[in-house]
Amino acid sequence: MKQIFFIFIILLAFVSCNRDDSDQDSSNVTYTEIIKGDFYNGENSNPKANLVIQDQATWNNVLSKMNLLLPANTIFPDTNIDFTKYQVIAVFDQIRNYGGYSIDITKITETRNRIIIKVEQLKPGGIATVITQPYHIVKIPKSNKKVVFE
Repeated sequence: MKQIFFIFIILLAFVSCNRDDSDQDSSNVTYTEIIKGDFYNGENSNPKANLVIQDQATWNNVLSKMNLLLPANTIFPDTNIDFTKYQVIAVFDQIRNYGGYSIDITKITETRNRIIIKVEQLKPGGIATVITQPYHIVKIPKSNKKVVFE
């Protein structure tokens, strides 16, 4: 009986040591919205994508593509990113045949091993017949952890 109990304790210890507790201790990450909106008419649109931008060259490339798609009166509130302190998270939805859709970064959490970006569609769309592509771009503190989109 003692041997069975001893084996049970060893197995329990082994299983608990191998369990991934990386998501057990999580904390919310404060993020700053850079811009959120829609591209219209589907011309030169970006493919659906979830991006983690960690350097100025990649950021300049994204901004350059967006400038071709955005109306001339669109103002970016914060395009000067200090990439030694921050990284940019950008989500681009699929091209939609109707207006009124959104793509929304609703929550960002950090665990021991990764950063989890919660992406939702808060507006269901279907308002007007116009080709659109929703997007949402935020900045978060720099991290070397793996970024996962959910």
